Amino acid sequence: MPPGRPLTPLTLSDDEREMLQSWTRRRTTAQALAQRARVVLECAAGKANRIIARELRLDENTVGKWRQRFLIKRVDGLLDEPRPGTPRTIADAEVERVVTLTLESTPRDATHWSTRAMAARCGLSQSTVGRIWRAFGLQPHRAETFKLSRDPLFIDKVRDIVGLYLDPPERALVLCVDEKSQIQALDRSQPLLPMRPGHVERRTHDYVRHGTTSLFAALDVKTGEVIGRCHRRHRTAEFRKFLDVIDAAVPEDLAVHLVVDNYATHKTPVIRRWLAKRPRYHMHFTPTGASWLNQVERWFALLTQKQIRRGVHRSTRALETAIAQYIATANEQPRPFVWTKTADEILASVQRFCRRISDSRD
Repeated sequence: MPPGRPLTPLTLSDDEREMLQSWTRRRTTAQALAQRARVVLECAAGKANRIIARELRLDENTVGKWRQRFLIKRVDGLLDEPRPGTPRTIADAEVERVVTLTLESTPRDATHWSTRAMAARCGLSQSTVGRIWRAFGLQPHRAETFKLSRDPLFIDKVRDIVGLYLDPPERALVLCVDEKSQIQALDRSQPLLPMRPGHVERRTHDYVRHGTTSLFAALDVKTGEVIGRCHRRHRTAEFRKFLDVIDAAVPEDLAVHLVVDNYATHKTPVIRRWLAKRPRYHMHFTPTGASWLNQVERWFALLTQKQIRRGVHRSTRALETAIAQYIATANEQPRPFVWTKTADEILASVQRFCRRISDSRD
């Protein structure tokens, strides 16, 4: 029998074990707290302090310290105790006043508060206002856009399209189809100054237009490959030609599910006749004002970021060549987007957002 005093048995309740395990797995947990949780879990497994210390590469006294702390205070004993320091000089009433003013008012000369303006209003320092805002997650300088769909079939369409993403039918191909219209071939008015050590790339703020083109693209949800064609115009005729390109590229034994938006060219009699002759094609329309459901929109964002926004194109032909080259390069090693949210999660999020809007109007 090993020498030393016998250890007090350490047992965990189900809730305690679940909490400790979550601390060890969660990425945002402080490393010190995660380590203490591992120590307690090993102690609960009946291991001796010296064995735990060797496995976790800790001092044996450290293991004994957290074992004893947990036995006395349970989970709360693993948390850091308040440290001595300078007492608070900002009262709760002042903190409440800053938060209330930030949420319920605006300065006389601006649309939103700055730390300088709020500090002058409340008689505090800018750093104090900044700390209060960070503590409550307030960012008056930021603003985001939103749009809620008014489509009466919003719920049905969300369930239909998300179902295709998460559980696609067998022997079928799911393609997200859309057009990126009016892409401008832009050339800067003066030569670009390339990046050098200590200097970022520089370009003139003005530019010369050399025409526009429209990109028709179909993204394979499963593989991430893209079928793309550029046309100078954006009409039903061009969309029908693109459907012919898709039809030639897709094996004849597969059903094809096309996710498209509600643009008028997708619903003309010409397109309906084309689809009627090919019963293996099935159209799925995104809700009005909810093009974010179409995954090809995310691919368009990558195209803009990597090729178009900072590109210099002296002609429409040069722009179309650059787009075609980008598609070919991306298709060499395609990476599909991973859709993670279920339809129920999306609808619950939209419901919470609607509730926030309703509460803000009351």
